[in-house]
Amino acid sequence: MSVFSHPEFDNHEQLAFFCDEETGLQAIIAVHNTNLGPALGGCRMWDYASDEEALRDVLRLSKGMTYKSALANLKLGGGKSVILGDPRKHKTEDLLAAMGRFLERTGDQYIAAEDSGTSVPDLQVMNRYTNNVAGVTERTGIDDLPCNGDPSPATAYGTFVGLKTAVKYKLGTDDLTGLKVAIQGVGNVGYRLAKHLKMAGAELFVTDIHDEQVRLAVTELDATAVSQSDILSLDVDVLAPCALGAVLNDATIPRIKAKVIAGAANNMLAHARHDQMLLDHGILYAPDYVVNAGGIIDIYYERIGHEHNAVRAHIETIADTLNEIFQRSDNSGRPTGEIANILAEERFMK
Repeated sequence: MSVFSHPEFDNHEQLAFFCDEETGLQAIIAVHNTNLGPALGGCRMWDYASDEEALRDVLRLSKGMTYKSALANLKLGGGKSVILGDPRKHKTEDLLAAMGRFLERTGDQYIAAEDSGTSVPDLQVMNRYTNNVAGVTERTGIDDLPCNGDPSPATAYGTFVGLKTAVKYKLGTDDLTGLKVAIQGVGNVGYRLAKHLKMAGAELFVTDIHDEQVRLAVTELDATAVSQSDILSLDVDVLAPCALGAVLNDATIPRIKAKVIAGAANNMLAHARHDQMLLDHGILYAPDYVVNAGGIIDIYYERIGHEHNAVRAHIETIADTLNEIFQRSDNSGRPTGEIANILAEERFMK
């Protein structure tokens, strides 16, 4: 398994592998860049098909966090960690404790937060063994309700702000009534996004690898259930990927009928060239790491002193960043993902 010659390696500052025989923990931490501050990024637990797939994920995700923090105007760098294993079968308290000890050994350059396959209680277990954990403090959330540290409400709200901004730019309307939105993945973030959209009057089409999540959306939000194979090709206004990445690729893009793509999933583009491919197909792509920055904004404010009104206001600046990206894209003829990268690099490479 190559590292320095890996196609996703981008001058990452640190890469650490950890194996604990007693608990079965196998994990990787990647720190991409710390020019603006310590690296912060989620700790993901996933049943990867191979070690190579896990390495690719952690390298891509950590780089994405650098760009996300820069575009969110945060004094943070980018990092990520992955635990190899099925969170529904292999997660134990001892395994999480071992991960906490691993985080402590790697120093204070990387701070872990919740991600796919992990929860606030999981992070609280890790927090017993390290201070390098965020998103575990009880506080008032952006919706004025008690929050246990889970950044999902903030991520979902930021995604909703980004989706509305893209719809206004592409379709010329602030009114989401009757807007058809296909949501791929209705977990913690996707379901909350669906609730925002339902309240705004949108018509929802949903899918998820877990049937119970789909049933909940159908029952509570009057959503229409769609198969995983059909969700990307529905005749809708907006496609909102909220599951894993690389869903925008050679096979899927020609099938997409939506005019706007805005969702919470990380690394939606399978390859950089798919950014141009979306532009060529007349689809407005709201870069994922701009749209889904609400969670990291929330966690940042937790660490510096939380004020939920300030968090909400900061999250709403996602609209300003997206409008700048869309306008630069139109003016230059370059795709939005490329423009977002340029704007981020202008900030973190100074």
